[in-house]
Amino acid sequence: MTTERVPVPRDRENDYAPAAIERRLAFLRERTGAGLEHVASGSIDPAVLPGNVESPIGVAQVPIGLAGPLRVNGEHAQGDFYVPMATTEGTLVASYSRGMRILHEAGGVTTTVTDDRMQRAPSFVFDDARGARELGVWIREHEDEIRQVAEATTRSGKLIEIEQYQAGPILFCRFDYTTGDAAGQNLTGKATEAACRWILEQRPEIRDHFLESNFATDKKASQINVLRTRGKRVVAEATIPRDLLERITRARTERMYRARQIATFAGLMSGANNNGSHSANGITAMFIACGQDVANVAESSTAMVYAELREDGDYYFSITIPSLIVATYGGGTGLPTQQECLELLGCAGAGKVHKFAEIVAATVLCGEISLGSALSAGEWVSAHDQLGRNR
Repeated sequence: MTTERVPVPRDRENDYAPAAIERRLAFLRERTGAGLEHVASGSIDPAVLPGNVESPIGVAQVPIGLAGPLRVNGEHAQGDFYVPMATTEGTLVASYSRGMRILHEAGGVTTTVTDDRMQRAPSFVFDDARGARELGVWIREHEDEIRQVAEATTRSGKLIEIEQYQAGPILFCRFDYTTGDAAGQNLTGKATEAACRWILEQRPEIRDHFLESNFATDKKASQINVLRTRGKRVVAEATIPRDLLERITRARTERMYRARQIATFAGLMSGANNNGSHSANGITAMFIACGQDVANVAESSTAMVYAELREDGDYYFSITIPSLIVATYGGGTGLPTQQECLELLGCAGAGKVHKFAEIVAATVLCGEISLGSALSAGEWVSAHDQLGRNR
């Protein structure tokens, strides 16, 4: 075994040219013996990939299934939608489709976007706590000037507010922005960097600073974003008639509600980031299909379920997603396959991000109802045995 480092072949002139890609594939075939026939096959023109991937060799082909119709009674998404879900997990699409059928017959899912903000969280370091406190006072007094500097770097970003949290000689700030149809992590980074440079020019006594202190908790679930929002905060809710649920799923609402109480108790005991069942499943499948940054599932899957057993036996169920990070512009949303999936939902392009957020949240709710009813009716394992095995 050689100890020499052998770098991946790159073309400094055009690393996305077919010849550059073929050199990398030949390099891998020679060194690993892998054929890479399917990796190297795809319909995406490599010329569109700059900004999305480096050193490309091909594509990862994930099967896309279609769930629906999903009926959404939102403020931005209204009507029936057929939802593309990219997954390799058998039963997932079938389960979400069953939940969509239940809630379609119940009248649909009501969705509400209650907040929208993206953060970058710099920190400022002083010699003592009083210096940090004084900067906090100064920032509040000069917030309008800071806003002008930050917003000068972007066409669509708007600074909402600057949160402050002091610990010892460090002032942690969270710069909160609206970001239009983009997810906004890069936008907020550029805007906050400009604001920090201006602050440092005005306040030379700052000993040190970091553009991101980890207080934005990017790509990590966190309690602060449960309370303060990151991305879109969306509520999806529905009331399911007792007879309807039992007719379609053989589950009784009383047992569903008891299971929900137990699941909430267990989530609390275990320290889980939500008290629901599997919000990450639907969110991940839609993120892959629709060109979202899949690592954002780490925070986007955080969810809070609230349920009621009504006096007539009907079942009210809601799920709040406090940090759903989605985009209909930028990032992977412009790639051909992902663009087509967004078009399928009527969510491609400007002015569609809240519509997409509502469809994602409604889909999550359908998955919660379907899995909950399968568990309550004792059919969870048999469904996986029937649809989830390919051996």
